[in-house]
Amino acid sequence: MTDDEKMRGAVRSIIAFIGDDASREGVVETPDRVVRSWRELFSGYAEDPRRHLAKQFASTSTSMVQVNGIEFVSTCEHHMLPFIGTVDIAYIPQGRVVGLSKFARVVDGYARRLQIQERLTDEIAEAIASSVATSGVAVRVRARHSCMSLRGARNAGASMTTTALRGLFFDDERTRGEWIAGLPA
Repeated sequence: MTDDEKMRGAVRSIIAFIGDDASREGVVETPDRVVRSWRELFSGYAEDPRRHLAKQFASTSTSMVQVNGIEFVSTCEHHMLPFIGTVDIAYIPQGRVVGLSKFARVVDGYARRLQIQERLTDEIAEAIASSVATSGVAVRVRARHSCMSLRGARNAGASMTTTALRGLFFDDERTRGEWIAGLPA
């Protein structure tokens, strides 16, 4: 039995567990859809997101580079429900810069795993700090968690913000202030 066949069987069991009939017309193909969906949603396990940062370009700039509003969808590892948000990234290049789209690819690579927001924030910051010559990296993640809005507290209006600061963004208040001033409200 293949992994996909095992997963389809597990999804049929889940459908039965919640009280539905897995052979009912509307859900008979659901196990196939779920397996395909999970392959996509959890594709981050099949890659090292840092690989996207390997392509760099020479630059004499040592001014802050800031990319705001990178959208992502991830899955809470505690309830396996989605959390959706944006990532803001800043770094201070030291001789090399990275193409704008590469940051979105890094975010996506880490987001497409079972996650907690705190770890996601740190993984993005560490990937950039370890792969790009910088004097500092700052990452802010803001997200709404469906595990908070759909169940438990059922508070749909709450969002969570996490930050990770490295180098000058951690050590220098002026640099940190410049970054904060450039963040969307």
